[in-house]
Amino acid sequence: MTDITDEQIAKEIVNGNSELFGELVRRYEQKLVRYTTYILQDKSAAYDVVQDTFIKSFENLKSFNTERKFSSWIYRIAHNESINRIKKSGKEIFNVDFDFLKELMPPDAAPDVEFEKNEINEILKKSMETLPVKFREVLTLYYLENKSYDEISDILRISIGTVGTWINRGKAKLKKILQELY
Repeated sequence: MTDITDEQIAKEIVNGNSELFGELVRRYEQKLVRYTTYILQDKSAAYDVVQDTFIKSFENLKSFNTERKFSSWIYRIAHNESINRIKKSGKEIFNVDFDFLKELMPPDAAPDVEFEKNEINEILKKSMETLPVKFREVLTLYYLENKSYDEISDILRISIGTVGTWINRGKAKLKKILQELY
């Protein structure tokens, strides 16, 4: 099954071979759980959202354009479901372990003070929580989900230029927050 693309599988499912949907679930379940957990801060809610994502993707697979990337399409559904869950809860939550953000810490902060990894991650998490959702989403997709600018553009329905701008602005805002703290 590894030699067949997601798009080919989707086409086969639409043509009546619905048993192949299990292969798409196998390929994407853990990735989507990780992504939605970062957004929702609740693994149980993330599993619910991923289940809803698979149900919606199966029901709407006929509308999927097999000339596009399946991964962007299903991440978009997971994104929408996560945002809907946040809106229903009435609060905005986000939890992430952004090791890559350590580079944004002021250079003189690390040598002077010995931080435990958990303390640094807690600081980064709290700093991330202060960012607007749009910046958190692009940073999560780019750094944690290793999505390209094109894929992020498809998932969030924004231009590639906006993706780059939001990544740069998000990093700059985080850097400023961290510099103010230290």
